[in-house]
Amino acid sequence: MKYILLLLFVLPLATIAQTNRERGEQLFKAKKYDQALPYFERILKDNPNDLEALEDIGDIHYFNEEWDAAVDSYEELTKLKPAVADYYYKYGGALGMKAKNSNRFVALSLISDVKAAFEKAIALNPKHIDARWALIEVYIQLPGFVGGSEKKAIAYSEELQALSPVDGYLSRGHIEEFFKRYPSAEKCYKKAIAVGNSLETYQKLADLYKYKLKQPEKARVVMADFVKNKDL
Repeated sequence: MKYILLLLFVLPLATIAQTNRERGEQLFKAKKYDQALPYFERILKDNPNDLEALEDIGDIHYFNEEWDAAVDSYEELTKLKPAVADYYYKYGGALGMKAKNSNRFVALSLISDVKAAFEKAIALNPKHIDARWALIEVYIQLPGFVGGSEKKAIAYSEELQALSPVDGYLSRGHIEEFFKRYPSAEKCYKKAIAVGNSLETYQKLADLYKYKLKQPEKARVVMADFVKNKDL
């Protein structure tokens, strides 16, 4: 009898949690983040170790550009489940955005933690593509005297090349474009198109022509080629 009573007690709680999750996810998918947040917070209040709810809360704070709150949520995820690469990737991303939107002294204090989070993601998942992209961005954006390094950015691009040729060409093109080596970037993006034949690859080349080389007609031709070739 006591087991039946226990079941009758637990089932309503499970139903409430499920209802909160479903409603929260509906609002989240509709990008109504502020309305979705209380539903996930209720789940987390009842179960502080609910990783899915905690991640959703972190994502909401991230999309709302509430960097400190996002950092706290993602950091808690890395503590609760330290073997999940994506948690470190999100943690590094939130730290990076906090650094970008802080004063110089705060930003400098966070750089090593940003790098360490992305590196941890790669250590846990050696095939983590997004973490390598993030590190490339970190190393090309930072001045050399605070840890920037084109050489390291290129090294991560080469790792991407081995994992995903299209990401390899796109990332190397991005590096070349950042340092205003536009002819080299053009070659990389053309190789990415040959391998990937995706909207992103064509768009990268078109944007290079339109915004950097000031050749809008070439950009138009590139996107026309995409429309023509996308189903081939």
